[in-house]
Amino acid sequence: MRYFNYLTNEEEQNFFYSLPTQFNNYADKEIIAHAVGAALYMPATKDNIADDLVAVKHEGLVSMVIDLEDAVGDNQLEYAEATLKATLLKIGHYTATGLLRSDDIPLIFIRVRSFGQLKRILSFFEEEISFVTGIVFPKFNVETGREYLRLLADYNKGKAPNGPILYGMPILESADVIYREKRQETLQGISALLNEYKEYVLNVRIGATDFSSLFGLRRSPDHTIYDIGVIRDCIADIVNVFGRMDNQYVISGPVWEYFKSDRVFKPQLRQTPFEESMGRHGRILRMDYINKYVDGLIREVAMDKENGLLGKTIIHPTHIKPVQSMFVVTHEEYMDALHIIENGQGDLGVMKSRYSNKMNEFKPHMTWARKIMIRSNIYGVLNENQNFTCLLAAERESAIV
Repeated sequence: MRYFNYLTNEEEQNFFYSLPTQFNNYADKEIIAHAVGAALYMPATKDNIADDLVAVKHEGLVSMVIDLEDAVGDNQLEYAEATLKATLLKIGHYTATGLLRSDDIPLIFIRVRSFGQLKRILSFFEEEISFVTGIVFPKFNVETGREYLRLLADYNKGKAPNGPILYGMPILESADVIYREKRQETLQGISALLNEYKEYVLNVRIGATDFSSLFGLRRSPDHTIYDIGVIRDCIADIVNVFGRMDNQYVISGPVWEYFKSDRVFKPQLRQTPFEESMGRHGRILRMDYINKYVDGLIREVAMDKENGLLGKTIIHPTHIKPVQSMFVVTHEEYMDALHIIENGQGDLGVMKSRYSNKMNEFKPHMTWARKIMIRSNIYGVLNENQNFTCLLAAERESAIV
């Protein structure tokens, strides 16, 4: 699997200073954790997932979550589990017969709804479990989380030596996390638990929809999640606990729910980046995104990044490319990170950046620089004259036609 593998060789040369690298679910944990990116949710009852992968129905898809929880009705559980197993068996069959290359299988995660269900799944899955990268734990807390993680650790200790590690991704979305009087105690308890099993914890994910529901709130498509004060404050505390440089986890941003809506406020996308990349066609593409209401999503991903979050839960295929394009490292970011790392041996403390528009302080900016280098390896580095809009290939072509 490789990000932006839908681009032509000419486009890659035009867009990228450094191309994204290949990875799969056997890669180093740090690589996989940062590579989850735009994780597309699909209900486990969907019976054509494997066929869609063969047909490359969702161009650019790199990670997906097959959902056994909220997307499945209580009366469909048995059918959903059977369909999930059939999906993984079909992926195995298509891979064995050459219809699907192993390099084209996205990172696959399964969201379970209970400890009992996870135990059942792990017991009846056989070789097909090797196609699964991890398990998503909803409404994570210390009590249920300990059961989940203990079972996950037991599985990994007993798995075949050549099998991939099965990781866990807890979702923080319960009342004890968002309610102020319980938040710090709850977050510290979860942090202590995750530290016990850190080798198996891939991401810490934020479930802002469940948080919002506890207050009867729902952000409109004109606003980001950071405009809802009670959610913004909780995200800040989550980052404060799980984003510290001495004990850091990759924290992923909450879902954006909209893929079509009526506009009330002015658009949130500046015209200049689109014009610089594509001229008149860029203006057409920008209006297309504004009409689809993806401009709010792009704005929220930008805010996620500024607040230390990487990755995004998505519920619609049209969100894949806009989200992924925002994670690519710009040439300026890369040059700054390289400059900081190359001069971080203690001979100098601060120096003007190579773009001559800022000061790089080598000690304070070192952790940021290292994170940029990890991202550059996974998502690539853009050429000096490019921005994220150049990577919206299919949309660009449709805009030109």
